[in-house]
Amino acid sequence: MYNHILLAADGSENALRAAREAAKIAKLCSHTVVTVIYVAHFEKSKTEVLYSSSAETLFLERRKKITLVEQVFKDAQIQYKVEILKGIPGPEIVKYANNNGVDLVVIGSRGLNSLQEMVLGSVSHKVMKRVNCPALIVK
Repeated sequence: MYNHILLAADGSENALRAAREAAKIAKLCSHTVVTVIYVAHFEKSKTEVLYSSSAETLFLERRKKITLVEQVFKDAQIQYKVEILKGIPGPEIVKYANNNGVDLVVIGSRGLNSLQEMVLGSVSHKVMKRVNCPALIVK
């Protein structure tokens, strides 16, 4: 069924809810690997780099944002790996999913109201429109 699930995580409560749903799906499928992807937004990462004492500290700070997500998979005894990428989240998630044999993308909804979403667009909406596999948006 689903051999490779991609979870897009940003450290938010919505990402944690999405992780729980991804874990439920992974539990139903044997031999499923979940890739947790965190994209350090290009514009925001400039500021993080300026205020970070070292590259290692910066990596640990980014990794810390998704520790609760990782715990969901540890508790459920689901095989997972973490990828930290740099760039604009929507396109980076799509590129990773389309180039790495992902069977399902799971992403949290940011909860924008309809006007904000129409004007700004959401990462989840952009990902859903452009990935070549099924996508699950968790509210």
